[in-house]
Amino acid sequence: MNESLHAIEERSGLQAKGLAEGKVGTFSGAILGISCVAPGYTLTASIGLIVAAVGLKMPAIFIAGFIPMFLTAYAYRELNSRAPDCGASFTWSTKAFGPYVGWMCGWGMVIASIIVLSNLAAIAVEFLYLFIAQVANNPGIADLAGNTAVNILTTLAFLALATWIACRGITTSERVQFVLVGFQMVVLVAFAVVAIAHVAGGDAPAGLSFDLDWFNPFSGLALGAFVIGVTGSIFAFWGWDTCLTLGEESKDPTKTPGRAGLLCVISILLTYLLVAVAVMMYAGVGGTGLGLGNEENSDNVFGALAEPVLGNWGGLLLFLAVFMSSIASLQTTFLPVARAMLAMGAYGAFPKRFAQVHPRYLVPVFATVTAGVVTGVFYTIVSLLSESTLLDTIAALGIMICWYYGITAFACIWYFRRELFASAHNAVFKFLFPLLGGLILAAVFVISVYESMNPENGSGAAIGGIGLVFFMGFGILALGVVLMFVMRVRSPGFFQGETLRRDTPAVRETAV
Repeated sequence: MNESLHAIEERSGLQAKGLAEGKVGTFSGAILGISCVAPGYTLTASIGLIVAAVGLKMPAIFIAGFIPMFLTAYAYRELNSRAPDCGASFTWSTKAFGPYVGWMCGWGMVIASIIVLSNLAAIAVEFLYLFIAQVANNPGIADLAGNTAVNILTTLAFLALATWIACRGITTSERVQFVLVGFQMVVLVAFAVVAIAHVAGGDAPAGLSFDLDWFNPFSGLALGAFVIGVTGSIFAFWGWDTCLTLGEESKDPTKTPGRAGLLCVISILLTYLLVAVAVMMYAGVGGTGLGLGNEENSDNVFGALAEPVLGNWGGLLLFLAVFMSSIASLQTTFLPVARAMLAMGAYGAFPKRFAQVHPRYLVPVFATVTAGVVTGVFYTIVSLLSESTLLDTIAALGIMICWYYGITAFACIWYFRRELFASAHNAVFKFLFPLLGGLILAAVFVISVYESMNPENGSGAAIGGIGLVFFMGFGILALGVVLMFVMRVRSPGFFQGETLRRDTPAVRETAV
């Protein structure tokens, strides 16, 4: 018989937040995670860039990028199995390393999500006007996305809609995502199958034959290219941890979120590999025509290949799928950031108002609305300043994501330190996998920091010869330090370990 959530919370020193319990299953949790990752948008935006670096080794790069996410997912699974909490990384790192590390880990998660929200809203706006332009056969409509006033107003409208849906309850979010993610994945798979069929029929521009060597990262792949692949994984797979922030709302809090997270990352990898192989076989990696190495296609690969592969109306469906991918991810990204702020409010790390849960919809409405407002203000300000500022801010995102993913991986090892070698299961899933994942993320973090100092790795803007991305990445983390000490004065209980204690659980046997 499964242990009740309230019994787990009492045993682990956690607080009930008032969220809707028993609503999210393994499949629906994975759907919400896939939605947050946004495979449709991620693929169309990243394929060209990856091909430019590694050519036909793109599948190997996706596998290399998948490894740290897969390893870290086990750290999340093990931590959630012992202490399911919507604060996820914030809660677990606090229990492992104390309030200061926990607060900064939570801050990295919150601010990273807000930056992603602004980016997703902007992407949705761009693809909306591109889709309308194609339907209306009027290319001029697509230029509306470049009009600052129209862009900001449309972005704010999307943010308002996504905020409203997220405030209507977790079941409303689930229903919306089943439609958006289902359509997106069906169209992506159909696109890949039709592209391969064109190759088999001999009417593909490149018509490359399938080669297992494309999946081998140990031949024909320089170290620099491998690093690019792992760094790219931070963006290509980011968002799967949404599943773990829904632990208190899951049908089996100790098992469902972890299973959903693993199902999510594996599904994403298989989708990436299928589409990558299909587009390489169909278009090749050349720098002209429909080739994936053509710089004119790199920003929107599906925009170039949609009509040639699927025809006019099929191409429109693919374009719509990318738009819906952005919209779906925009809505689900509100889930983890709102629940992280809810947990931080409940334990006194944020003002108590963030701990409020709507009595009818059982969701953190105040935290959700706050995330929407902050995102809207952030996007408006950086858009008015310059487009390059937004690009630099997004480039700094990798620093924050590596920060809180890496801390969580190491938190798993430290939290379970008394039982790491009590069984083979513990040695692998509580020690080895989190250790490897954490070390890879730490290496990527260091590389990202180093690369951010070079102005050429961003918009070119610099201060004293050092890239603006470096200052923005560490500037946001430094702001977190300032806010942390402000909260220490206002809410000393959390920082004294009174509301969320630092502890090491008693040794327990874990079944494989």
